[in-house]
Formats: sequence, C-alpha cells, structure tokens
Amino acid sequence: MTKPCLPPHPEFEPVRFKVPAGACDSHAHVFGPYSTFPLSDDRSYTPPENAAERFIAHLDRLGLTRGVLVTASAQGDDNRNVLQALSEYPDRLRAVGVLRGDIPEKDLDALAQQGVRGARFNLFKRDGKAVYRNGVGIDDFTALAPRLKARGMHAQIWIHAPDLPEMAPTLLASGVDLVVDHQGRMNAARSVDDPGFQFLCKLLAEGKAWTKISGADRNTAVGSPFPDIAPFATSLLKANSERVVWGTDWPHINYYEPAHVPDDGILLNLLGDWMPDEATRTRVLVDNPARLYGFGQA
Repeated sequence: MTKPCLPPHPEFEPVRFKVPAGACDSHAHVFGPYSTFPLSDDRSYTPPENAAERFIAHLDRLGLTRGVLVTASAQGDDNRNVLQALSEYPDRLRAVGVLRGDIPEKDLDALAQQGVRGARFNLFKRDGKAVYRNGVGIDDFTALAPRLKARGMHAQIWIHAPDLPEMAPTLLASGVDLVVDHQGRMNAARSVDDPGFQFLCKLLAEGKAWTKISGADRNTAVGSPFPDIAPFATSLLKANSERVVWGTDWPHINYYEPAHVPDDGILLNLLGDWMPDEATRTRVLVDNPARLYGFGQA
C-alpha cells in the first residue's frame, strides 16, 4: 500500500498578468471517483480524488479556458475517467491517453473522436530503472507511432533529456509528432549545457519535437518560486517558441509535505518572467495548444 498524497494547494497567488482568452493548462490529471474509476492495484502513489469538476474549478480560478488531461500512471492504461471528463466538457478539454500497442483500429478511432489527441509513453528512468510503475514503453511506441501519425495524433514522451540522444533514432523514425514532458525532466542542478538538454533544444529548433515547460516544482533544486528553472525554460523558448506549451501538472501528485505542494498561481506567474511580451505568452498559452490538441475542431 502506498502512502496517500496530499491534495492540491487550496490557495493561489494572484496572477500578475492578463491571461489571454483561450489559454490552456496543457498538462494535468484527474482521479476518481474511485467508486467508478478505481486506481490500479499496482501503482507507485495514491492520489486523493480530484475529478473533472475540480479541474474545471482549477482552470476557472486561474483564468484559463482549456485543459489537457493526461492519464496518470496510477491508473495504468485505464482511460475511462479521462474519457468521462471529455464527455462532460467537450469544448474545454482534450486528452492524452495511455495506450497499448495492440489497441484495435476501431478503438483508436473512437478515442480520437472523443478528444484524445495523443498517447503517453513512459521512458523516464533513474540509474536505468523505471521511476514509475505501469508505464507504456518503447515497444508499444514502435507499434503505435505510425498509427498515431496516420490519425494526426502525437506521442507524448516522458523521458530524461540526457537519455534523448540515444533514444532519438527510434523516436524520430516514424515521423510522428513528439511532445517531451516537463522540459525533459531536467534537474536544475544540471547545467543548460547538458548535452541531452541541448539536444532537446535542437529538436525544437529543427521542428522535430515539442516540449512542455511544466514541472518547475519537480525540476527545481532550490524550491519555490523556482528561480533556477528560468534558464531552462527560456532556452527552450529561444530554440522555438512555436513548439512550446505549458501546464501546471495539477493536482501535483507525489507530495507528502504541505510546504512542498506548489502554488498554481506562482507556476502561472513564472510565464510573466519567462515571457514578458504578451505575444509570446499568447502563442504558448493559446495558439500552440490549439494547434497541437485540436481545440475548435470536432
């Protein structure tokens, strides 16, 4: 039995800039209700229930219009609670599911029609070992990538940037759009000169990948308000701001000390520092996610 995680922070720092209409939180999770959508027995953490209506309240409090839900590893490849959220808020939400390589064609088509715009693959390792259980790995990616591409869907890759150069030939072979989670999960104690991080910047610059400038709270070495993340985020924006989206990672699973649970207002305010010009913020918060996740499309 895993220890229960803390709930998301109850209060937000006020947002210091005008959030543009149509702004999107491009990385979040929902959980429950567990009576209908139970967690996987084999999981790495136990989050509290935070179903779709609470995520919508989170968006509204931050002044955001849209959101992208990612099926979390604690649910294995059970996407039902995410699909339920899409059915309840079809105009405001899109999703990234966890899919196996042998999923039937008709089921993949059905997911695309319901608003699932990509599939997440868990390649995140420390010392050669998977950090989270229940991940869908490289074999499933190889089987699914051309099928995703054919449907205009993308592959969201959860990977440590230093591992990217080795994995790139496999990841790039099919030509499917790649979205790298959480800035390549770069610990800020490592320099932006890290070869893996520079490789990620190169992929963006060449239009071969996207990234989410999310996970400041997980990548920081010094804590809130995360000043050490700025060099990484701004490097990615400089590489290609048209290939960057942003998310909170709400409801911030795997925190067990109240002081460590991030304030979503602080996370959003980072964009005012990283992107002081309104045009770039609108690109990252509105235009890029609309294009990547198909908001405004059936």
